[in-house]
Amino acid sequence: MSSEHDGRRLRVAVIGTGMIAGVHVRAAAASGAEVLGVLGRTPARSEQVAAQLGLPRGYASLDEVIADAPDVVHVCTPNGQHHPQSLAAIRAGIHVVCEKPLALDPAQADELVAAAAEAGVVATVPFVYRYHPIVREIRARVADGELGRLLAVHGHYLQDWMLDEDASSWRVDPSSSGVSRAFADIGSHWCDLVEFVTGQRFVEVSAATDVVYPTRPAASGPSFSGSPDPDPVADASERAEVTTEDTAVATFRTEAGRIGNVVISQVSAGRKNRLWFEVDGTLGSAAFDQEQPESAWFGTDRGAQIVVRDPSQGVPDQRRLAMVPAGHPQGYLDAFTAFVSDTYEAVRGGSPEGLPTFADGARAAAIIEAVVRSAAARDWRTIG
Repeated sequence: MSSEHDGRRLRVAVIGTGMIAGVHVRAAAASGAEVLGVLGRTPARSEQVAAQLGLPRGYASLDEVIADAPDVVHVCTPNGQHHPQSLAAIRAGIHVVCEKPLALDPAQADELVAAAAEAGVVATVPFVYRYHPIVREIRARVADGELGRLLAVHGHYLQDWMLDEDASSWRVDPSSSGVSRAFADIGSHWCDLVEFVTGQRFVEVSAATDVVYPTRPAASGPSFSGSPDPDPVADASERAEVTTEDTAVATFRTEAGRIGNVVISQVSAGRKNRLWFEVDGTLGSAAFDQEQPESAWFGTDRGAQIVVRDPSQGVPDQRRLAMVPAGHPQGYLDAFTAFVSDTYEAVRGGSPEGLPTFADGARAAAIIEAVVRSAAARDWRTIG
């Protein structure tokens, strides 16, 4: 497909009708695209959510989506559907944005990477925490050597939406979500962000996982509030065995031989979306908290300072992503819109800095697989 679009608005379709699909619709519109419609699990669901989001069409099938010939398809369905839906769009010559995890295993993810390259389409994954401007500030300072030689990296990603033993979701069902839940869902974000900021890859891992409740309600409830029309809350009277983890701890070795460590949890009371990391070097340290995304902590052996996002100063990449003046908070939706805007720039032939592609999604799939296998065998695993 040509990257030339004659200056017209890109035409976009969204597959999925849950909370994250609504985020994609809003980010696409904010990025200047024409959102044609949405595809849900049934034609009636598609029409219902299209009306709620003010979109012109609810599609009846994936074939209808492809026949409408959008420039870009956003895949926002349960994990098990990512591979077939993305592959169908790619083979039709359509650019794709696919939610993570990109696929249920590395082989499927690698197939999507190869298919996108062969078709010549842009294919991206919403690792959107890269798009908080202050993250780019930390990344640039690390690359410029301000922190010195990397000594350690550590952090956590904590949520509490699965704290209640009667909480459930399609994510609990491995046939829909895959063999990993907490690490695939949020641990993948932490690993991508830390590798992106440090410029160093993890090469091996030793992990442990835990299922805190042996059963949960069998029916699927909403993953998070915010969907235009969430599925019914799960019925706690019918329960199913839980095989996917609620918590995980992973210790990594970087390609430079240093140690990294992360704690992942979806059962940490009061923690809504606490993605936090710290990078420690010979000259200084830097820390970022996604729940306080407008600032970063920088420390040396002489003290510490808080650096706030400011488009009037700082590195060019931070300033590029700063949408409003300092003191006017930017957040998750702004980061998401910046990611979508960069994807559309790539569709038009540009090369935006730091855009996460299907190759990054495949990288995450390899890390997830190594974590799962390490936890099962209680040993160190090489990350493919």
